[in-house]
Amino acid sequence: MQDEKIEKVIKHHLPRWNELPEIDLYLDQVVNYLEKYLGILNVNGDEKIITKTMINNYVKLGIMPAPEKKKYSKSHIAYLMVICILKQVYSIGDIGKLISETIAYFELSKAYNRFCANIEVSIKNVFFRKEFPHIDKMTEEQYLLKNVVQAVADKLYVEMKFLNKDKN
Repeated sequence: MQDEKIEKVIKHHLPRWNELPEIDLYLDQVVNYLEKYLGILNVNGDEKIITKTMINNYVKLGIMPAPEKKKYSKSHIAYLMVICILKQVYSIGDIGKLISETIAYFELSKAYNRFCANIEVSIKNVFFRKEFPHIDKMTEEQYLLKNVVQAVADKLYVEMKFLNKDKN
């Protein structure tokens, strides 16, 4: 059972910009769409990936644009996909800064596609142990510890280079 879930996560495809709905969606439809694509990444299972209240709060906080006439476009869905994935690691305020920093340099569609591709490759690399040539010699426990430490180092890097650069 666990191996099946891992295999599904490894093979999971996030929709790219041109695969996102062409028609605008209402809030309930957005929640269902996001659950369909991101539910597999919800390891805890007891927590919702996204709710209508969460979406409304992201809009109020200025993390994403407001809907137009209560409808959500491709852009909104792209924002929400990224937010839902990143909120497992970063605060909502930090996610807002990361998104702003990224779309200052890249068109939203390109930034979104790049994000999806990077998440998929990173998941495969972690589960297939492709990061380092000596990885095959590690026990499962050593590999787990390496990934935990790497996650801390990666978060520290992002915080120092991007999130707190105004404070330096």
